[in-house]
Amino acid sequence: MSYTSFNPVPRTLMGPGPSDISPRVLAALSRPTIGHLDPQFITMMDEVKSLLQYAFQTKNELTIPVSAPGSAGMETCFANLVEPGDTVIVCQNGVFGSRMAENVTRCGGKLVLVEDEWGEAVDAEKLREVLASNPEASIVAFVHAETSTGVESDVKALCSIADEFGCLTIVDAVTSLGGIELRVDDWGIDAIYSGTQKCLSAPPGISPVSFNEKAIKKITSRKVPVQSWFLDLNLVMGYWGGGAKRAYHHTAPINALYALHESLVLLQDEGLESAWARHAKHHNALRVGLEALGLQFVVEESLRLPQLNAVALPDGVDEAAVRGALLNKYNLEIGAGLGKFAGNLWRIGLMGYAANEANVRLCVSALDAEIGGKGLGTVAVNNYYQG
Repeated sequence: MSYTSFNPVPRTLMGPGPSDISPRVLAALSRPTIGHLDPQFITMMDEVKSLLQYAFQTKNELTIPVSAPGSAGMETCFANLVEPGDTVIVCQNGVFGSRMAENVTRCGGKLVLVEDEWGEAVDAEKLREVLASNPEASIVAFVHAETSTGVESDVKALCSIADEFGCLTIVDAVTSLGGIELRVDDWGIDAIYSGTQKCLSAPPGISPVSFNEKAIKKITSRKVPVQSWFLDLNLVMGYWGGGAKRAYHHTAPINALYALHESLVLLQDEGLESAWARHAKHHNALRVGLEALGLQFVVEESLRLPQLNAVALPDGVDEAAVRGALLNKYNLEIGAGLGKFAGNLWRIGLMGYAANEANVRLCVSALDAEIGGKGLGTVAVNNYYQG
């Protein structure tokens, strides 16, 4: 069989990730590949670190992009911070909290779960009670923006409680970084990971992480080696450390890092607060359009993520059939539910470059047509944008 070049039909990506990518970021991918120890590339590496510090709102020196997707960022945090026998409390209110829990057991840690209902935020007082009952605990882990449910948890409050009990914190910011307020230093986050394919609107495949001095002390004083050679930060720091001289560790994904750099420049130029406000603005436009169609959000308004909208299905609607129609007729991708929510809701993303007026109008008008909304959603969105 003879194959030709692969040229996909362009889609509008309004699912849970990946998100739409700016033409500037796509263009950055095609820039000339140079060596991963080339002085030019090392200069760019330092810029990426600085830009990530801005995005995370941190001065942490160990703020770097891991050369693998967000799941590897998660593993980087757990593999480096959890040693066999450590008691780790994981707050689970969706799919991605359960992945954290599995990482604890694979690292040989003693897992203690704080479970909350899907669609609810992590209960801070419940965490306090569990910490009081487990004084040997050394780490607390939780998800800031739970992608499976569209819920935001109170990072500042949870980190404050963990600190009261002398615990390090690991925070999942895969869906939150660049989309909603996140302040690593001000909120006392010790270790955090994210992904490039959500609100940063870069291609999938890289995971930004950041560790403060307390976390680094834990990493460098481990009694047993990190079980992953590739993710061992004691080794990776030699490549991503400061200065022009770098120790070879692995061949970095050079062009993908060009794209991340460009996406972070766009975020810097827009300004973090402006980016957060843009996500909120277009979420509200989407909300009024969907509510005009009779659709309801699963999450109460005070806990709702603007960048990941969990929408309940109306009676009698085949969720997969509607998603298929949106993809095939409108080249529009939205997401299905995961886990307990599978088959019961749509997950509509407004992430990064995808959080714009044209995408909101497309999504609402397409749903309007497919579920018989009689144009009500489209009218509501028009009214919203016309002020």
